[in-house]
Amino acid sequence: MTAETITPDSEHRGLVARLPQPLRDFPLLARFDRPIGWWLLFWPCAWGVWLAGAGWQFALVAWLLLGSITMRGAGCVYNDIVDADLDRQVARTAVRPVASGRVSLKAAWGWLLVLCAVGLVVLLQLRWQAQLVALASLALVAAYPFMKRITWWPQAWLGLVFTWGAPVGWTALRGDHIEAMLALYAGAFFWCMGYDTIYACQDREDDALVGIRSSALRLGESVRAGVIAFYCLALSMWGLSFWLLRFDWIGLLALLPAGVHLLWQGLTLEPDSADNALARFRSNRFAGALVAAACFVVGNA
Repeated sequence: MTAETITPDSEHRGLVARLPQPLRDFPLLARFDRPIGWWLLFWPCAWGVWLAGAGWQFALVAWLLLGSITMRGAGCVYNDIVDADLDRQVARTAVRPVASGRVSLKAAWGWLLVLCAVGLVVLLQLRWQAQLVALASLALVAAYPFMKRITWWPQAWLGLVFTWGAPVGWTALRGDHIEAMLALYAGAFFWCMGYDTIYACQDREDDALVGIRSSALRLGESVRAGVIAFYCLALSMWGLSFWLLRFDWIGLLALLPAGVHLLWQGLTLEPDSADNALARFRSNRFAGALVAAACFVVGNA
């Protein structure tokens, strides 16, 4: 695998690395080489399911994991189709399959339809209330790639989109205590704001040159403080969600490990170091697992 055919933050392992180049470009386009994305999409789904208090729900969680992998892939394909012109101007993204011309737009649209078909199979496994909630996100998803062109806060839009699994997971099992579910979703939103601001630190120089907007640029020298603030808001909303569901202190104690981890991320972030930012960003798969454990404890204790 050559540096010219992969993005610098790829996590190539196993099967993807062994595929011949023409076939390899399609899993690359769906970011199957970078599993952190579908972990970040999946964890809010698991939070909603486990906080709902119906036990492990292995089958449902497995379907939501498959949906997270495929729909994250579909979102990446769509994003690359829309952003091909901008991707060519940023060093980290210029070698992506569509931007580099290795995959045609027609082939990319076909791959997008295949991934959406798998997503449809997953959707049909949910009860109708959760299906409606999931479908309600489509307009937000379609608009996301354009946000970096019109607002300094595209991370806020991503926060709405990428954490939609929390209400989907919740409504797959129950329709009451909507206030607790909304607080859980609000916490997920601020969590996404924090980790995607960290991610955007990698591209600040290139983004400034080509006119791409991001919270990492908008915050300037206050990026670290901004990330810590987003994470504090996330923890506050998760704590509120747990408190609304059960009026005791077990929820706040259950969040302590996640809080320590997120504080570590913020305090050790080096915004001018791409390697440091990428490592802190990727560590959010562990942060998501810690919140998932807290949700299970609160929902099922």
